[in-house]
Amino acid sequence: MVKIAFVLLCHKEPEAVISQARRLTAAGDCVAIHYDAKSPATEFQKIEDALRNAPNVVFAKRVKCGWGEWSLVQATLNAVSAADEAFPDATHFYLLSGDCMPIKTAEYAHRFLGDFDRDYIESFDFFESGWIKTGMQEDRLVYRHFLNERAHKDLFYFSLALQKRLGLRREVPEDIDVMIGSQWWCLRRETIEKILDFVGKRRDVVRFFKSTWIPDEIFFQTLVRHLVADSEIESRPLTFLMFTDYGMPVTFHNDHYDLLLAQDGLFARKISAEAHQLKSRLGELYSAEGVAHDISNEGRALHAFLTSRGREGRRFGRRIWDRESSIGPDRDLLIISAKKWHLAKRLTELIHARMKIPAVAFLFDEEDTGLPLLGGMESTVEKRGRHRRSFVRMLFEHFDTNRLVICIDPSRFHVIEDFYQDRARTRLLLLDCAMPDEYLTGHAYRVGIAGANSSGDTLARLLPAVRGDIEHEIDRIRGAGFPDLFQLREGDDPSQYTLPLAQFLDITMDEARDIASSDNLFRD
Repeated sequence: MVKIAFVLLCHKEPEAVISQARRLTAAGDCVAIHYDAKSPATEFQKIEDALRNAPNVVFAKRVKCGWGEWSLVQATLNAVSAADEAFPDATHFYLLSGDCMPIKTAEYAHRFLGDFDRDYIESFDFFESGWIKTGMQEDRLVYRHFLNERAHKDLFYFSLALQKRLGLRREVPEDIDVMIGSQWWCLRRETIEKILDFVGKRRDVVRFFKSTWIPDEIFFQTLVRHLVADSEIESRPLTFLMFTDYGMPVTFHNDHYDLLLAQDGLFARKISAEAHQLKSRLGELYSAEGVAHDISNEGRALHAFLTSRGREGRRFGRRIWDRESSIGPDRDLLIISAKKWHLAKRLTELIHARMKIPAVAFLFDEEDTGLPLLGGMESTVEKRGRHRRSFVRMLFEHFDTNRLVICIDPSRFHVIEDFYQDRARTRLLLLDCAMPDEYLTGHAYRVGIAGANSSGDTLARLLPAVRGDIEHEIDRIRGAGFPDLFQLREGDDPSQYTLPLAQFLDITMDEARDIASSDNLFRD
């Protein structure tokens, strides 16, 4: 039978800590609390007085915690040790912060952990995974860090520079493969006991991690992978969390209740301190019975979709590599833009078959577009887009042509705009397609902002936003004043397609009529 020992790291809001401990223990679980020693003693006393007689609550030895320091790991170890000793019947240990809340019932959490016998901890290769997006990587390990970077920034970086100048680089313990991942985990009792035993025996490894930077992202992640078979590790946290494109945690508010319940985690962080209604609803949820959870798991994709729309002005300026280089003044770049990719591809294939013009489909949107080998630049969408003019110029040269057809999604307005600023002769054909709700629902599924279990109410709120976003993309292209912009509108008589096609492709009316008369030009 599953019993969870929650390892609770907190430093503020004693009333919330008390409520959280009571909520978790009411469902039959237990809690080990570490309250930051830097917080006022009166706050800790308030928590201790309120929970002193609670049978399933234990307090860990307090340490003063600082971001990026070993103290966070030590606080966790203190709480884990206290829980291990106080709750011998606990089967799982779940690390939480003070601003985490359950997004599933205790009934569901116990059943889930009982059905899947594994450890849940994000754990990727420190050097090869690319988990660290910015800032120091190897220097976190191979140099010693004893100062708090936020409290003593100048001294922190002076110490690092001095060690580099003096050649004080050190080696990682030879039998350890360093891993990295989210701080938040849920581990089985046998794994916890292996870690505590390892910490007691391998003081050399502990000394090494004590002087690394941000060890809470690497210590447990490394030890679990070192001590447990890969087949018994699920490399993800069971706590749902997201980060903004500024690297800050996304904070959840009262209107996020339905979204949180649809994610595949058991808890979520961080919940706003002011989200009293959300906290109350989630608190009641944990002790509820017989609740069916429909998991759609679209939270991260939906957040990315909504935030990427940007503010008016629409995001960032172009990078220097977007402005440099040229396709060439004697070349015709023919762009087909459509939200329904299969229609644009069908038209592209017709043009290539009838007119023998080289054509490439959504080269800036799809990884696999049947591109020729071009020295590696073709290998990823990111590489193609980074130097797009140079890449398209290479396509012209590869096909030995002065005319090329490509497809671009309407959302990539800046790409279309960039090609119009080139010296090449650029023409654009916009396919204005019908967007029924059925298509928009499928589109939401395909891009991950909705899932198979998304409720009807969720879709009803989401589809107008998706439709509005697509209409905005189309209207932005129409209103940009691009010369040589031609349109085919779904629902028009096919005879109306002949002239725009003739002008777009610079072909005769008879040749354009042959393409326009195709039976399935706009057929879904």
